[in-house]
Amino acid sequence: MPRYDKSLVWFRRDLRCDDHAALHYALKESRLVFCAFIFDKQILDPLLVCGARADRRVEFIHASLQSLDDELKRRGGALIVRHADAVAVIPELAQELGIDAVFVNHDYEPQAITRDNTVEKHLKADGRAWHSYKDQVIFEKDEVLSLAGKPFSVFTPYKNAWLKNVQSITGLFDLSCLAPHDTRSGQGTLTSPAKLSPMPSLAAMGFETTNLSKLSITPGMQGAQALLDDFLPRMKNYRDARDFPAVKGPSYLSVHLRFGTISIRALARHAMQAIASGQGNEGAMTWLSELVWRDFYFMILYQHPHIVQRAFKPEYDRIQWESGSAADAAFTAWCEGRTGYPLIDAAMLQLNQTGYMHNRLRMVTASFLTKDLGIDWRRGEQYFALKLNDFDLAANNGGWQWAASSGCDAQPYFRIFNPITQSEKFDAEGKFIRRYLPQLAKLDTKRIHTPWLLPEAERIKAGITLGENYPAPIVMHDQARLKTLERYAVVKK
Repeated sequence: MPRYDKSLVWFRRDLRCDDHAALHYALKESRLVFCAFIFDKQILDPLLVCGARADRRVEFIHASLQSLDDELKRRGGALIVRHADAVAVIPELAQELGIDAVFVNHDYEPQAITRDNTVEKHLKADGRAWHSYKDQVIFEKDEVLSLAGKPFSVFTPYKNAWLKNVQSITGLFDLSCLAPHDTRSGQGTLTSPAKLSPMPSLAAMGFETTNLSKLSITPGMQGAQALLDDFLPRMKNYRDARDFPAVKGPSYLSVHLRFGTISIRALARHAMQAIASGQGNEGAMTWLSELVWRDFYFMILYQHPHIVQRAFKPEYDRIQWESGSAADAAFTAWCEGRTGYPLIDAAMLQLNQTGYMHNRLRMVTASFLTKDLGIDWRRGEQYFALKLNDFDLAANNGGWQWAASSGCDAQPYFRIFNPITQSEKFDAEGKFIRRYLPQLAKLDTKRIHTPWLLPEAERIKAGITLGENYPAPIVMHDQARLKTLERYAVVKK
């Protein structure tokens, strides 16, 4: 007999039907299962206050929910979608539907943990159960610890322990430990209210359509599967191709992984199968390492929630960052892609125009902001949080603190990316730069990385006027590097 008569699955960052932990257990333990998603005003209203009415992520979620609703209807259910305060509306919805238990998947961000604790308290006060499951990571919280029983703060030993944990469960690369949660053969039945209100439109919630459809980004489970199918034949080349922004090297699945239109278990299974087969396993191992990094940063956020506001390493909070009008002007130039360094500017324009930035460029632009311009990493982190389609607090914070040297297992403070050599190495032919800075298109592959060094006659011939159609560098890297070493000297004391 099922444990509950009626249950509710509250979808959040897990917008799919298959390989879904909460949905699996709800169907297993309930007679009838309702499904809901809340456009949470606590999350969306601050975006509107910032003037971000055209937010690709909101549009991506909206379209993905339509896909999810179609699939749930095909299986006999439907998706209840509300635009409200989730803390208030989930208990109200449970009351309205006569729900016995609410099923969710874990969320690890401090604000989400507070929200879930509050909802759970309200539900239990009404005599309803709350069940939460691991779903968006392979290992979580305290599942990967050192031999001393402590959380790791360095990635490589964490990764080794991660792989050992997989091995200790069922044997390394034995994929039964990553088996999907079957949501088709549960005892329960998907259902929906007799009267189901239509999904609120973007306009009704205060948002506008974006250029998402023009970017070849297909939301939903189908979009995720199409990208995975495209990437799997390329996985063997991932290690060699991933660092070059003009090359089709990444999987481009990050936004789907962020909103759960595909399961992390599915991606790990494919990587491990490729490794076990011995075919292109260097590329597959590198890609698996990126997935392990994701688990690592989730663990760090859970174990050290102070990193949301402060440095992981407390001594790095002593650094005196640039401030005042000059720093504000430099920050604006960085945001708008007007630094005078072509690779930096092209990367920022890619972010602004598409909501995507190549991972190598995330490191280079973050290093430039913190170590060339001397601006607090938190300002850059907040800008990325506003712009990135795949924004994830754990990974974004981890990446920024890595670049600023203030995070766990971060680059040493004296390692400072040179924006010129990074450009010459990873966009040697200038293809990426030309895509976003067409005014530099006439420059040859040698000159395109440093247009300010051209003789004036050559610049005029190429159609470039510094300060008019392309800026001069706002800072000279060699001088900035010396200033950064002085700035970071407080860390040694």
